[in-house]
Amino acid sequence: MSNLDERIFVAGLIRQVLISRICVREAVLNFPRDTDDKSIHAAYHALVHYEADEDLRARDALYKEEQDDYLEFISHVLESGEDLPENIIQNYEKYYACANILHEENTKGFFKSFLKFLNIK
Repeated sequence: MSNLDERIFVAGLIRQVLISRICVREAVLNFPRDTDDKSIHAAYHALVHYEADEDLRARDALYKEEQDDYLEFISHVLESGEDLPENIIQNYEKYYACANILHEENTKGFFKSFLKFLNIK
């Protein structure tokens, strides 16, 4: 799958979360595996934060609206094949070395997961 195809696919996952067709967990489990696309990594973190803020979203309608708009923006940018703005990518990179996107289900993916578990690059 090319980077463009991966971005379009992730944009669709985000939209499905926003319309409550799938849950965040299902979306992140379906992210393209072993991708090195920083825009997709940032989208992954945005979805995880969306899920983590569920209680805040329920209490604060304005926050919910802003977070929904933010994910819609990310979806739109990815769907167009563009990179997410650098400030969004850097905002997540300063807290996370990488996204916990699953690895391929083969020998190479097993060793990548195992080395990540051991905290070895």
